[in-house]
Amino acid sequence: MDDVKFLMKDHYLKYASYVILDRAIPNVIDGLKPVQRRILYTLWKIDDGKLHKVANIAGQTMAFHPHGDAPITEALVNMSNKFYLLDQQGNFGNILTGDPAAASRYIETRLSFLAKDTLFNFDLTEMLPTYDGRQNEPVCLPAKIPVLLLHGAEGIAVGMATSILPHNFNELLEAEIAILEGRDYLILPDFITGGVMDASGYDKGLGKIKLRAKIEIKDPKTLAITEICYGTTTESLIRSIDDAAKRGKIKIEAINDYTSDKVEIEITLPRGQYAEELINALYAYTECEVSLNSQIVVIKDNYPWEPNINQILELHVEKLQEYLRKELEIEHGRLVEKIFEKTLEQIFIENRLYKKIETVTSYEEIHKVIAKSLEPFHEQLARVPREEDRERLLNIPIRRISQFDIDKNLKEVQDILAQLQRIEKDLKNIKKVAITYLKQLIQKYGKLFPRKTQIGELQEVDMRAIETRKIKVGFDPATGFVGTKVTTGSIFECTNFDKLLLLFKDGSFTVSNMPEKQYVLHDGKKVIYAGAADKKTIISLVYKDPKTLLCYAKRFIVSKFVLDKSYPYVEDGMNVEYLTTQPSVNLEINFIPKLNQRLSKITFSLDSVLVKGVTAKGVRIASKPVKKITLLKS
Repeated sequence: MDDVKFLMKDHYLKYASYVILDRAIPNVIDGLKPVQRRILYTLWKIDDGKLHKVANIAGQTMAFHPHGDAPITEALVNMSNKFYLLDQQGNFGNILTGDPAAASRYIETRLSFLAKDTLFNFDLTEMLPTYDGRQNEPVCLPAKIPVLLLHGAEGIAVGMATSILPHNFNELLEAEIAILEGRDYLILPDFITGGVMDASGYDKGLGKIKLRAKIEIKDPKTLAITEICYGTTTESLIRSIDDAAKRGKIKIEAINDYTSDKVEIEITLPRGQYAEELINALYAYTECEVSLNSQIVVIKDNYPWEPNINQILELHVEKLQEYLRKELEIEHGRLVEKIFEKTLEQIFIENRLYKKIETVTSYEEIHKVIAKSLEPFHEQLARVPREEDRERLLNIPIRRISQFDIDKNLKEVQDILAQLQRIEKDLKNIKKVAITYLKQLIQKYGKLFPRKTQIGELQEVDMRAIETRKIKVGFDPATGFVGTKVTTGSIFECTNFDKLLLLFKDGSFTVSNMPEKQYVLHDGKKVIYAGAADKKTIISLVYKDPKTLLCYAKRFIVSKFVLDKSYPYVEDGMNVEYLTTQPSVNLEINFIPKLNQRLSKITFSLDSVLVKGVTAKGVRIASKPVKKITLLKS
């Protein structure tokens, strides 16, 4: 049993380590997860400037990634929809509507110019064997832009998760310039979906932000949502609006989605509702407002690290200077070697050293003769010539020797020396080189990536004010109209979320949305009560059986209903004699006179009747037929 426990623990730790390091958490240096790095490396290897089928890219990436093509394709589509490192052709889905991408065999991609300019230099790239040992893959790409903060990242590993919000390309590079120049800087997220952001609680990526959709008022009865919150889609947003309407939190008449490459959701409002009043309710009850938490976990030196945004940027600035320094040193060495080759060639031709090997028959002896003949010129050379250098001299064509231009060769050497001087100057001031490099990137690509999310302070929505806004509704029995714009007849007050309850003389009732002005005396039905279906008002009534003339009393609350559907509240054929919503009502019940009748009337309190359901039968008031019912004044 102990062996099994040890085995399970060992395997679980290996699994956890693998998921953290090689699956879910990005590397802080290049900002990429392993699958993303392998996709980019594959695209670099096959790059010819033309678009490649995503299915082909996924297949070739599988040589580096020990998983199926589905996660590779998904990662590629997600990375492509960031619009920084990959160009795309075909249906890669719609991040606004949530529509999925087409099958991988129908869509194409390639490296963007930005990716080619900033991600690859294999003189600076450490390689390691792939999972099957057949090829090599990069440990980390020498990224000269902060891809981690540019793309953002989401990942769930064993015991940890990361959620890094995306930022603006220009602002990130400007912040790096500020770091190099020793100035203060502020970095805030930027989302491709736009919206309005309150980042007062962002705290360098250790806090959260509040994000709102952009809502415009087209007219008093119409709203248009033109930008949505990051992490939502038009489909999920519309669903949240429908849910809020079903829960009675907002009132809408219709919602239409006209989104294509830009968001356009149109909301039409019913009578009694106005666009300005609905906006705060949309923020309060729907995905028009979301809070996004930033939780930064990255891999640094093969260990998880929890930095803030500024620490990531400062680390990247250090790496950028390191990459630029190494590139300059490599270029410096290449130019020194080029001067050596040109000087060696000039010495060989100008001093006619090739003449000394005309009579030598052995190849080994030829090398010895050339090596000895070059010895007097070692001081003019950067290093002692090696065998490969002598081999290159032997391969010079006769035509080149006969047409060799010493002045031209000297000029080329002088030009190379001038380049060397510039490189040596740059190596002494690498910060200036880095600043110039970043400014060139901004000038070249900055216009492609403007800020899309507006920054501002968002006021808290007063939920109580939204819930309890009062409106006045009028009902005029003479004209038969009821609604918020009816000012004659009886007036009652309710909230903007209440429904209209109508009780008719024939013993039926309906519940509907609160209208502005609506005619309700249809089919000859007489309305005897109009009020709010607030699910708490107690209705008390007395009704009479026209056959027996016996009277019954009941009390009920209308708590369950379907809008615009007719329900009975007394038995069929009964006559409603008296109805009220007032408490503590006393009635005088007068009986029909009969011979030898001792009791001609009684007093009846409606409060003595228990409150039951709408469909419950009433309580019989007396066993005698009733002539009339009179309200007693208190």
